[in-house]
Amino acid sequence: MTKINETIGYGLIATKLIPKGTIVWILDDLTQKLDESYVNSLDEFTKKEVLKYCYRYRTGKLALVWDLGRFLNHSSNPNCITTAYDFEIAVRDIYPGEEVTIDYGTLNLDEPFECLRNDAEGLRTKIMPDDVLNFYAEWDEKAAEAMRYFNQVEQPLKYLINEKYKEQVTAVADGRETIDSSINIYYKKGSVNSDNT
Repeated sequence: MTKINETIGYGLIATKLIPKGTIVWILDDLTQKLDESYVNSLDEFTKKEVLKYCYRYRTGKLALVWDLGRFLNHSSNPNCITTAYDFEIAVRDIYPGEEVTIDYGTLNLDEPFECLRNDAEGLRTKIMPDDVLNFYAEWDEKAAEAMRYFNQVEQPLKYLINEKYKEQVTAVADGRETIDSSINIYYKKGSVNSDNT
């Protein structure tokens, strides 16, 4: 974790090469999934701090990220993409000194988010709650391409893949199945999802 600047705050900088196809963050058992009613019952200071490090999980619960993943900053051209398997994968080689980034459009935001920086490519300057519906095909294409390298690179976080996804991830990495779409991470506020995890 490094301070990027006064406006952006902290971020994660690669200290060594992270090859394309590497899992860079994964949802694990230490990430708390909180009911929105519980978060809303907190005092305003605590609620603000909790929400700062939460994203809305596909079930509607708020996932409180405990590890350094909470410092991943947004880019409209990120070097990591969220997958339907609860992990972020490097979609290109990330070099030492480069910031590790994700697209906040995958976080199921409740409100629009104004980007604090403009990417050189001149892409999105505002992240919207329904971005998953608009960009999933582009994200799926990048994730599928990265998964072609999955078995060729070291995967120190592979052991943390949720049991319910291990077989699918193996089949996708082996080229026997196509990647599940990131549209599966979308949660529309107010909808009911039967998966309570």
